[in-house]
Amino acid sequence: MDEKDMVLGNLVRAVNTLRDCPEFAALVPEVRVNLVFALPDAEDPRDVAAIEGRITAVRGIPHASGMPEFGASDHMARLILEVRDSQPDIRAGINFKCDAEIIGLVEAYCAEKGYTFGAIDRTSEPPEVGTVDGSSMPWKIAQLIDRYGEVPRLFYEGEGWGKEPLFVAIGRDAVEVAELAIDIALRYAKSS
Repeated sequence: MDEKDMVLGNLVRAVNTLRDCPEFAALVPEVRVNLVFALPDAEDPRDVAAIEGRITAVRGIPHASGMPEFGASDHMARLILEVRDSQPDIRAGINFKCDAEIIGLVEAYCAEKGYTFGAIDRTSEPPEVGTVDGSSMPWKIAQLIDRYGEVPRLFYEGEGWGKEPLFVAIGRDAVEVAELAIDIALRYAKSS
């Protein structure tokens, strides 16, 4: 099996795992869920596979809008590519809903698991970063590395002008990050 097939198969397994967890539907943000997995030598968003059309919730069940495709993501693909510059073992990521309750829950989860909990303050983003296309991702990743010494496994991007606050989980493959998000979803369901 070639590397591209392995990446696509891992994404399908990750989507199936999310679909089998109805509790995850509560973590689908307004912008929907982006799930990405990069090739080992990825250099550009076309080397990163994602779910075409993202993942949404249909009748309370997580549902992929399309099939995994290389080049189907821009934002999360660029995030993973930027992270890989300093942490080459990180190849996958998923975003999910962020609010005050989830922040507290994820912070406690990170403390329990021994993960660094991270946050990006989008209100401190320099104006030139927000106006130049593609410049916010390097700025965000640099902020995390400067503050935590690396990009944390779980971090959130706070509100910014026209930006929905979101959590991001990163890891070695798509199944790993999907399972991490499911852990959070199950805890969130119990707390509600």
